[in-house]
Amino acid sequence: MSTKILIIGACGQIGTELTKKLRTLYGVDNVIASDIRKLNNDIVNNGIFEVVNALDYNQIEHLIEQYQITDVYLMAALLSATAEKNPAFAWDLNMNSLFHVLNLAKAKKIKKIFWPSSIAVFGPTTPRDKTPQYTIMEPTTVYGISKQTGERWCEYYHNIYGVDVRSIRYPGLISWSTEPGGGTTDYAVDIYHKALKDETYECFLSEDTALPMMYMDDAIRATIEIMQVPIKNIKIRSSYNLSGVSFTPKEIANEIKKHIPKFIISYKPDFRQKIADSWPASIDDSCAQEDWNWKKKFNLASMTVAMLENLK
Repeated sequence: MSTKILIIGACGQIGTELTKKLRTLYGVDNVIASDIRKLNNDIVNNGIFEVVNALDYNQIEHLIEQYQITDVYLMAALLSATAEKNPAFAWDLNMNSLFHVLNLAKAKKIKKIFWPSSIAVFGPTTPRDKTPQYTIMEPTTVYGISKQTGERWCEYYHNIYGVDVRSIRYPGLISWSTEPGGGTTDYAVDIYHKALKDETYECFLSEDTALPMMYMDDAIRATIEIMQVPIKNIKIRSSYNLSGVSFTPKEIANEIKKHIPKFIISYKPDFRQKIADSWPASIDDSCAQEDWNWKKKFNLASMTVAMLENLK
């Protein structure tokens, strides 16, 4: 049976890039994009697109049957900073959309699920440097609580019902092709836009706040690789740690100055500082390296070159 893919939340920051890449790999007709509303963009205009509410089980089930879907990538979520403003809806969306696809897999309607977790599952009591795969997890944000709970449910559905669900804990993701989506790590996207446009940037985090980040190309590659490896390679059914590059606002500003010498950064920490302070500074992803041969390609220097060239 050929692979038929449904992406829920295809117009988001990750979904946009993921949909494009999957369509080149599997063919436009085999990748069905869906989101809560129909935007006028490449994802909608260059392939099959369906409007779907991730909270509506029947809508999702109907699409799966209509297109004979084998794999679901559930990318719909309310991110960290946005979720803090609407906790009840964030919990509803982040949890119940997951239950819908897990239950569809339990009912043998689909074969495989990708569900993204996040470094937000960690908290202030987690070891900050080289955060291990197995460690203390006491998240302090709505987003982090929902992701940690989701990890437990993914593991449960695999252990009890044999559901093939695969997950990675994304660090902060940096992409030139989509606007920042309301995450705490989004300063590292915005800073490139402002550097090119105004040559100044006011950062909402302090200059020495180190956070784990990853260039979007690496994140998309990891997402597809974990779904393509044989089932026996996936030893962790909660979510895999994934590491890209860790840096502070000061370090990214210095890297930008190599290309834009007049660039000036200032600092005005806001409520997102507290969120950032609860997260790791760097991640140990040795389990992903061992189990499915994960390797990052981009560092801060190569990512900065790619971001500035593409944004120009």
